[in-house]
Amino acid sequence: MTDDPHVPAQADADADRMLQVAAGSQTAFADLVRTHQNSLLNFFVRMGAYSGAEDMVQETFIRLYRYRDRYRPSARFTTFLYVLARHVWADQGRRAWRKDRLETGLEDEAQIKDRHGADDRPHHMDVEDALGRLSPKLKEVLVLNVYQGMKYQEIADVLRVPLGTVKSRINLAIQEMRKLLDEA
Repeated sequence: MTDDPHVPAQADADADRMLQVAAGSQTAFADLVRTHQNSLLNFFVRMGAYSGAEDMVQETFIRLYRYRDRYRPSARFTTFLYVLARHVWADQGRRAWRKDRLETGLEDEAQIKDRHGADDRPHHMDVEDALGRLSPKLKEVLVLNVYQGMKYQEIADVLRVPLGTVKSRINLAIQEMRKLLDEA
């Protein structure tokens, strides 16, 4: 607990609850969730995450729970909570950017192919269809990288495979996606 007169009593109570969470109290964590979920939801909605705001709130609390053993009340609890929330927001933005970049790149390649003599086809395969046609191993690494925003080493750790295997699978997945989109 801090003696700083500029820190409201609620912030002190939240820091104390977080220390209780670190000690194993599920009730204290539930109290923190109840206290802050609506304000976090409001934050994400106001930041423009209309459809994914609830998921981002949940991800923020998951990160908070994972961080419980390392938490030190050196600042107001809400400051700490919103640092986590901003990280969730940034990660979501990076995932969306990567997804858009991949989809745009693959669609551009398919359009270039169409302009260079492809027949008139009534149906064009979209990126999601092509992704669904990948083998599970190739789809998994591409989804973890592009959609989940994981770095290659993180994917290797998750899948418990060597880093080189992840790089190889991502390369193969992109080649296969290009091939599927070109054939569509």
